[in-house]
Amino acid sequence: MGIIRIENMNFYAYHGCFAEEQAIGTRFKVDVVLATDTSKAQQSDNIQDTVNYLSVYQTVKREMMIPSHLLEHVADRIANAVMEEFSAVDSMSVKVSKLNPPLGGQMECVSVEIEKRRD
Repeated sequence: MGIIRIENMNFYAYHGCFAEEQAIGTRFKVDVVLATDTSKAQQSDNIQDTVNYLSVYQTVKREMMIPSHLLEHVADRIANAVMEEFSAVDSMSVKVSKLNPPLGGQMECVSVEIEKRRD
């Protein structure tokens, strides 16, 4: 079993409960951790024998471009899409962070992290 991490993917998107967030948008960071059997790719050195990182990034980007009110909803959509599109992924976690959230105080981000496993 191997772990593939795609970290610090940055997006400008329109997620949030406030009308201003959905109108002007803000910056987000997404991290995914994928558990998969990497043994074949370790031997073959062939991209066809592993989870294609570019394809995963494109899936995350597609889901990030769909506006949502809650980070929980965004993270769940990303996890469901990755699990559906990449059958080689046995389990995964996704963390979605909203940078500089409008919470009335100074903070770097708020984040939601969820995990999914195949049944």
